[in-house]
Amino acid sequence: MESILHALIAALSPSNLLMALLGTAGGIIIGAIPGLSANMGVALLVPFTFVMEPETGLIMLGGIYVGAIYGGSISAILINAPGTPSAAATTFDGYPMAQKGEARLALGTATLSSAIGGIFSVIVLALFAPFLAKQALRFGPPEYFALAFFGLTIIVSLSENNMIKGLISGVFGLLLATVGMDPVEGAMRFTFGNINLISGIALVPLLIGMFSICEAFMLGTTKVSKGSLAEMKGRLLPNREEVKRNMGNFTVSSIIGTIVGILPGAGASVASFVAYNEAKRMSKRSNEFGTGIVDGIVASETSNNACVGGSLVPLLTLGIPGNAVSALFIGALLIHGLKPGPDLFSGANEKIMTVFFFGLFIANVLMLILGLAGAGLFAKVLFLPQPILATYILVLCVSGSFAINNNMFDVGVMFLFGLAGLMFKLLKIPASPAVLGIILGPMAETGLRQSLLMSNGNPMILFTRPISFFFIAVGVASMAAPLIRNYKNSKKANA
Repeated sequence: MESILHALIAALSPSNLLMALLGTAGGIIIGAIPGLSANMGVALLVPFTFVMEPETGLIMLGGIYVGAIYGGSISAILINAPGTPSAAATTFDGYPMAQKGEARLALGTATLSSAIGGIFSVIVLALFAPFLAKQALRFGPPEYFALAFFGLTIIVSLSENNMIKGLISGVFGLLLATVGMDPVEGAMRFTFGNINLISGIALVPLLIGMFSICEAFMLGTTKVSKGSLAEMKGRLLPNREEVKRNMGNFTVSSIIGTIVGILPGAGASVASFVAYNEAKRMSKRSNEFGTGIVDGIVASETSNNACVGGSLVPLLTLGIPGNAVSALFIGALLIHGLKPGPDLFSGANEKIMTVFFFGLFIANVLMLILGLAGAGLFAKVLFLPQPILATYILVLCVSGSFAINNNMFDVGVMFLFGLAGLMFKLLKIPASPAVLGIILGPMAETGLRQSLLMSNGNPMILFTRPISFFFIAVGVASMAAPLIRNYKNSKKANA
């Protein structure tokens, strides 16, 4: 107990608090700019941690990570441009709320949800890291395929209003996911000799194009009413009824985000879509999802921020990074002579890790304070004249897409998918199933093909392993629920 108290005091030291504050604030700015990401922020600052104490450097990087994942929700809500891929699901309800004049409430909900998910995952990381890391090792190709299959069934839920158009969008996304190098044999597919497509179509320019550039194109045809702008002075946080209604949503989304974060390669994007679907499936107001309600923001933002702590579980205990951002933490650890693994939680290293965990907790609290304090300022972007706002969106999108790989090809991809998004909107085809397809397609393909290689072509391997069978069963149930609901509704309408 005394050592924990000393670690808390160390985490609250002026230098550690300052680095947590600077890291979190910088992360929010980075995440809010479409195209920039937590990867960039952490990668750029890892070398600077060499001159810091180990715990101080880790706290600063943790603050950047926490802030950037939350920051993606700001642009997702205000300009329909997910600042990070993990905020794509936040656009479903966040942007409609902003259009209705509830930008402050949407931003406040996102901030509160992000803090809850982040704090939950830090507590799990501190208390159960070794145990959870061992469970994650039970996931092999069949389990990853089953998880991807479960995620893809969300397409049915997202397409309840028009199943055919939703499936067209989902198949379009899955086809896009096949572009690039074959994940098993290494052969080139649909690259047409263009070296820029060897690694596939870059996800961030695609997201920016389909959501944000499309919105900039449409901006001249729609206007936010003065009444809606006046309403932006309204409440910042969900009321008691909304909080009570979402208590289960907070809990389930936190658990989903943490578990998905622990699985190497899954990531916050997968977590946010899965949590959004589960919240919609469990809600009595499922038909209102996508129209602008706090429930959707709670699900996506709680889950993607819960991935932060989850992704550090296999990294710190086994040396296996949960995603690209946590992989960069290996550099910071090695710089200070800290080797990821069980020894990281014993001896002198134990104090460093305990201080780091408290620092992550503090970073989430700082994120909550900064996010709520800045919500009113962020919302003012919607008061800009629409031509200026459209220009601002275009500049941010072009610079963000270029910054990913310093490549104009990505800017071209962004504009191409901006036109595709515009076409989708005019034809009333939902874009979200396509995004889900391109995110989960590679995981599903790799998992299925590796599973078949493991079993000499026998597909029963997917049903004989408990975890994979569970996800497939839940996926089938998730797919059947909206179909049954639609059938019952149509039967009532015809009665």
